[in-house]
Amino acid sequence: MFKAGTKWVESERFVATAGSGHGVVVDAGHEKIGSSPMELVLMGLCGCTASDVVTILNKKREPFTALEVKAEAERAPEPPMVYTKIKLVYRVAGVGNRKSMEDAVRLSKEKYCSVSQMLQKTAEITAEIEYAD
Repeated sequence: MFKAGTKWVESERFVATAGSGHGVVVDAGHEKIGSSPMELVLMGLCGCTASDVVTILNKKREPFTALEVKAEAERAPEPPMVYTKIKLVYRVAGVGNRKSMEDAVRLSKEKYCSVSQMLQKTAEITAEIEYAD
């Protein structure tokens, strides 16, 4: 079972703690000293899919020297202001076989990334791969 909690600090600021004991500042107010809850969702998506891609490339014994995943998103104008569009940009360096990278991104989205699977219920998720040498 996974666990998490949050404790109010002041204003709209909280400290959230996961069952692992690691914590983050969550700031839903205007003076940001921490990420908002919705920013944390995007960060979770980037972390989830990046982890999948690394695992898949390693299993294929496909070398790479760097990987960065960024997300750009649009939200619904009215509450609940869910994400409606998310564009993931994967920037990879040192990958020898581009098809392996494309397959890894596809498999993450379609099969392995649980965050992506949840967000696809409300958002159109697209992916772009940038190759750096």
